[in-house]
Amino acid sequence: MGASAEQTAYVALGANLGDAAATVRQALHALDILPHTHVLRASALYRSAPVDASGPDFINAVAELRTGLSAHELLAQLQRLEQQAGRERPWRNAPRTLDLDILLYGGLQLDDPVLTLPHPRMWERAFVLRPLADIAPTLVSAQQLQGVAQQRITRLAPEGADPRMD
Repeated sequence: MGASAEQTAYVALGANLGDAAATVRQALHALDILPHTHVLRASALYRSAPVDASGPDFINAVAELRTGLSAHELLAQLQRLEQQAGRERPWRNAPRTLDLDILLYGGLQLDDPVLTLPHPRMWERAFVLRPLADIAPTLVSAQQLQGVAQQRITRLAPEGADPRMD
């Protein structure tokens, strides 16, 4: 796994099993120590109702990364972090201890059997758009936020928040 030209990537984080807030905070730290990668900014944490899924509410955030990993290498690292957090995939959209998705990777547009970029459903989900708008407001329009306004989402008060978090 070699470093390539650095790119800015946005990663969505979510969890709805166990201590989801602690899991998301730990995952933010883990992202910051991935090879050739560091977290530039992270959104506040949000509580959201499951979308196309079941189980308890999710805790969500979005992180902006600077990475020398390729998109596929980054995906492999995210999947490794999910496994370390006890992620199981018994069925599509099952409740999860940790879910990490690449939303954007530079300007890369990709659609292969393993990875689609930009993330194909990111513009339909408040739990992605609201935290993304926190850290990259120029990437999310008011119209896009209005399009997901009916989805229940609440910004959580910071608890010992990382200073890079808004």
